[in-house]
This record gives sequence, C-alpha cells and structure tokens, in this order.
Amino acid sequence: MESAVRADLFRDSGFASTVTISEEEEHMIQFLVHEKEDTVGVATVDIKAGETAKGLMMDSGKKVEVKALMDIPLGHKIALTDFKSGDTILKYGHDIGKVVAFIRKGEHVHIHNLKTKRW
Repeated sequence: MESAVRADLFRDSGFASTVTISEEEEHMIQFLVHEKEDTVGVATVDIKAGETAKGLMMDSGKKVEVKALMDIPLGHKIALTDFKSGDTILKYGHDIGKVVAFIRKGEHVHIHNLKTKRW
C-alpha cells in the first residue's frame, strides 16, 4: 500500500511538496531533502549519533543515507557533505547562510556553525 508524505514541517514558508512512498518506507524516513541542490536534510525524527540515517529526496523520490556524527533533533538540519568556513548552505534550493566553523558530513547544522549573510 502507498501513502503520500507531505513535507510541511515549515508549511508557513510556502515550501511544501508531496511524494508517494510505501507505508513501510514512510516509517524508515528520518530526514527529507527538499531540492536536489540542497546541501542539508531536515530531520523528521530525532536522529541519534552513530546511526545511519535514511533520507528521501523530495523532488525525485530517491533515497539517501548519511551516518549521523551528532544527535540531530527533529526539525534541525543534517549536513549532506563536508563544509569549510565561508561555504554556503542550501535548503529548499535557497541560500540560508554561510558556514562559520568546519562541518563534517553527518553533523548537526545550526546556529553554532551557520550564520545568516544578512548581517
């Protein structure tokens, strides 16, 4: 049986999309990647350090896996690649800020290592 999963953790932003997956797959998804250009995923559950987190690319339905190097709380970002200071992070296909401290693939991306470019 299939179900539609709606990525609307941030529905107020206007970035919501739907992809059809099986009910079994729905229970295995731990993070979503909204656009193919994105360099972070958004946790749909709390992810524990050391586990291989299973993600879903919302635009293609492709599955992706990342070993979590840190705990990633629900709604927070997990790095899909390594970043150096000054790199740009993309989420929903948009620039959401610059990296201010080295980030390894699988680490928590948040205010301690990402800052807005606005000020």
